[in-house]
Amino acid sequence: MRNILIVGAGKSSPYLIKYLLDKSQEQNLYLNITDVTIDHLLHHKKNNRCTVSTINILDDKEREGYLLKNDIIISMLPARLHMILANSCLKLKKNLITASYVSDEMRGINTDVKDRNLIFLNEMGLDPGIDHMSAKKVIDKLKENSCSIYSFKSYTGGLIAPESDNNSWNYKFTWNPRNVVLAGQGSPAKYIENKKYKYLPYNRLFENTERININEYGGFDVYPNRDSLKYREIYDLNDIETMIRGTIRKVGFPNSWNMLIRLGLTDDSFKISNSEGMTYREFLNCFCHSTNL
Repeated sequence: MRNILIVGAGKSSPYLIKYLLDKSQEQNLYLNITDVTIDHLLHHKKNNRCTVSTINILDDKEREGYLLKNDIIISMLPARLHMILANSCLKLKKNLITASYVSDEMRGINTDVKDRNLIFLNEMGLDPGIDHMSAKKVIDKLKENSCSIYSFKSYTGGLIAPESDNNSWNYKFTWNPRNVVLAGQGSPAKYIENKKYKYLPYNRLFENTERININEYGGFDVYPNRDSLKYREIYDLNDIETMIRGTIRKVGFPNSWNMLIRLGLTDDSFKISNSEGMTYREFLNCFCHSTNL
């Protein structure tokens, strides 16, 4: 029996947990599901193919104790915490999977991971993840047929099913809310379009969208997603003239979100006193110059 440790069981984890439990009998798997609290996981206690327990990821002894008992470690933690697990996995010779982009720190231990004959798989989610696999499937098929590829556009996003689309944003939090708010911050979006390099800083990211239409589903807006340029080599498209990875949202979302950015609502570099006691209007007025709103 293979023991799988899942560290972190937030909004993105239920689908992973369900999939692995559904396959557990067939694949002879046993899941150890851990999180900082487990109230939302208690229903899994009835399943004889898993255990649920709390974990303090910052406690070295506790963390490594969990790792030693398992064969494969899946980190569903916020990206900033992956390296805590990664370093312990390296020390204890455990394989690691995450759904997050490869950070500079993670890339920095690549040689050590290979030297220990381990597998650290990153970017194994939807975006990044499934988009990579579907892209390579198409690219490889085209190359097998001696086709030339001049333009590559890959658009991905966690969209709401039509029957659940019942708010004016046409969007719902299905992953870490903090990451939704901070999306696009940091380094500028980078891509190449018609042989011209483009660099969009955060304050202009949601202003530069492309409108697309998908049969039966209508219109969507797309904005550039992080660094598309680094995937030219990974996808073996070094001479590509256009390469854009984009995030897809319902029409109007980027424009509305841009208003929040301009107001300063997505800036997490400071704390507003007594915000928990404010009405939504009072909170919004904190970012407006006029006192008559």
